[in-house]
Amino acid sequence: MLFKSLLEASQNSPFKSPFTTVSCQSAPAMNEAEMPSKKLTPNHNIMAAATVVEGDSCAFGSNKYFALCGLGGIISCGLTHTMVVPLDLVKCRLQVDPVKYKSVFNGFRVTLKEDGVTGLSKGWAPTFFGYSMQGLCKFGLYEVFKVMYSDMIGEENSYLYRTWLYLAASASAEFFADIALSPMEAAKVKIQTTPGFANTLREALPKMSQQEGIAAFYKGLVPLWMRQIPYTMMKFACFERTLELLYKYVVPKPRQDCTKGEQLVVTFAAGYIAGVFCAIVSHPADTVVSKLNQEKGASAFDVAKKLGWSGLWGGLMPRIVMIGTLTAAQWFIYDAVKVYLRMPRPPPPEMPESLKKKLGITGDTK
Repeated sequence: MLFKSLLEASQNSPFKSPFTTVSCQSAPAMNEAEMPSKKLTPNHNIMAAATVVEGDSCAFGSNKYFALCGLGGIISCGLTHTMVVPLDLVKCRLQVDPVKYKSVFNGFRVTLKEDGVTGLSKGWAPTFFGYSMQGLCKFGLYEVFKVMYSDMIGEENSYLYRTWLYLAASASAEFFADIALSPMEAAKVKIQTTPGFANTLREALPKMSQQEGIAAFYKGLVPLWMRQIPYTMMKFACFERTLELLYKYVVPKPRQDCTKGEQLVVTFAAGYIAGVFCAIVSHPADTVVSKLNQEKGASAFDVAKKLGWSGLWGGLMPRIVMIGTLTAAQWFIYDAVKVYLRMPRPPPPEMPESLKKKLGITGDTK
């Protein structure tokens, strides 16, 4: 129905031919400030119909924009998670067998002794495919939900409650992202932590399906939600607010005066700070996921009870290093993709003029 309406509108449009002559009735001239506009997100105006700003490859909030955001997510998450597979492998083994793997360095030493250098790359395939799918949903849907929720609550509330906006949009996106990730995450952990089970993704998938059926791929979904949703909420909300604070108090000049390179450095710094908090918030659930996919027939509650409070925090330091670096790299790559593809990159939010008038504020208050 939507496409039919669009087709009819385009056919009846006086602008359907480049040679059409159109005469318009005179109307009072309006300056730019008087033109009707709609707020999709704080501090980002779009006209009544989404328009492409000069120099941008697409309009903010358009389907092309969201699709390119998803592509950025695929590149940033798929590449970064695959790059840290050796550290992730050792981290998982520390969590499930702390007696054998006593520390990070000991874990690397034991793995190299038993499996050689190639042993450190175990699980790279499910990591790459799983986190690429997760990145597509995480970043792409975050932008979708952020625009949708902002549109629902209005311009002023979007500014006043922007932290809650970031939290709600990121949680909604991650809910779907984890459904896409779960099968590959289960296969990855099985390959990395169960000796002799399988060395490749092609070996692991049929074995898991034969032993436990479809449940093998989704039994870790709930603890995955428990790990990833708080992680992603912290990742996006902390990043957005840290970026805002860095430009307000640390960076010596306004964002619009910074070069693209300088902006990417600020993005990396904000991403690393967010990553440290992400690792701490999500670590207990990460430990449960690693142990759960190793133990056949166990529930998340059983695993948590068996591990105890101290056991839930095993492998925290390597995960802080891994997640901090990972999150910073992801935000840097994601933002770099936006720069390369000439996508709209709205600046940190500023208080809307209507709210300033209501509060009696003058000047560039943020």
